[in-house]
Amino acid sequence: MAKRTASAKKQARAGARRATRNRGTRSEVKTLIVKARRSLGETSGDESERAATMVEALRALDRAAAKGVLHPNNSARRKSRLARQLAKLAVAGPAPAKAKKGGAAARPTPAPAAKKR
Repeated sequence: MAKRTASAKKQARAGARRATRNRGTRSEVKTLIVKARRSLGETSGDESERAATMVEALRALDRAAAKGVLHPNNSARRKSRLARQLAKLAVAGPAPAKAKKGGAAARPTPAPAAKKR
């Protein structure tokens, strides 16, 4: 049964206001994360643009954790996942441009097999 005291009613109203505000912040964070992931997946994107979307997403996660909208561990986990994707992309290097059909120059030459002793 719900509490009927004045302070409990006031806390319920305040909680509803906070939930509405937090929902908007959470939604914004999710949107920025999706944009950052998409920019990481695109090969045609500019490096500075990719970095800008990444920084924006990380900042939003930090802000949400500082305000208490997201748990700090949740924020850290999401930031770690984004950083891992960025690192994987950096190790792989830039994606090669797509070659035209039948282009023999686009195919890499196979490396010679190692000799067995």
